[in-house]
Amino acid sequence: MERLGRALPPGIVAESWEISAHPDGVSVICNGPLAGLTLPEVLEGNGEDVLGRDVDPVFREKFPLLVKLIDAQQPLSVQVHPDDHFARTYEGETYGKTEMWYIMAAEPEAEIICGLLPGVTADRFAAALAEGTLETCLYFRKVSVGDVILIPAGTVHGLGKGIVLAEIQQNSNVTYRVYDYRRKDGDGRERLLHIDKAMRVINFSPADPACFSHPEPEATAPGQAKAVVAKTPYFTVELMIGEGAWTECADGSRFILYTFIAGTANIDYDGGGLRVDIPESLLIPAALGEYTLKGSFKALKTYVS
Repeated sequence: MERLGRALPPGIVAESWEISAHPDGVSVICNGPLAGLTLPEVLEGNGEDVLGRDVDPVFREKFPLLVKLIDAQQPLSVQVHPDDHFARTYEGETYGKTEMWYIMAAEPEAEIICGLLPGVTADRFAAALAEGTLETCLYFRKVSVGDVILIPAGTVHGLGKGIVLAEIQQNSNVTYRVYDYRRKDGDGRERLLHIDKAMRVINFSPADPACFSHPEPEATAPGQAKAVVAKTPYFTVELMIGEGAWTECADGSRFILYTFIAGTANIDYDGGGLRVDIPESLLIPAALGEYTLKGSFKALKTYVS
């Protein structure tokens, strides 16, 4: 994280919340006349200009997306997230949590957990938890730079060590841990697990091969290539590779998020400009109008589906 330019607090830090309106960690605007305000404060007074005229009205009550960087120097917990209905009913949350990972860096032999092996039932899963043999139920997959992993709500998943990634997700912080390698916190206690709720939300179907891809963007114009790398009911993510100038338009219909994952870039728009230091993220307000991305860059472009 420090090599990516983040100033870290003391202790172990595995996540950087890049664009967030969640109360557990809100983003602060860093440029322009709204600098210093939090994203929720901006949305209170400028909802349609920021979010767009065509988005779900509930987004004005709670921003729908959250963008993170995750740095797994050690294996992270094996976990699962609820869907919208469960999150609303049992957690008082507006959204559940479907997410997507883009692998930015990976050590040799780095691997993830995403889903279950064929034949794993709820009974077998519960027995493996009790016996300490959960790994016999999990689908492990090696990863490399440029891999994309889609993780629908209900999918058991976990990160192995030696991986840095960008995560696009619904705006939720509800996580049910099912296994944490018996690690202890600063007080010497093992971290809390959430077995009962996890068992109620896990999808016990086998891992879906369609959730794994290594997209290769196709040229759309000189110096421009892109590919849709994830499409869910909650968000769509495109991978963009640009050389030179790339002009787009925020036409008032919806906001756009960019996470720059390689190269250098500047953004020019009517009334201003901004340099982007990799791997920064930007929120393009729906009402911005035409803007131009300049440089040699690779970026994830996210918008609500």
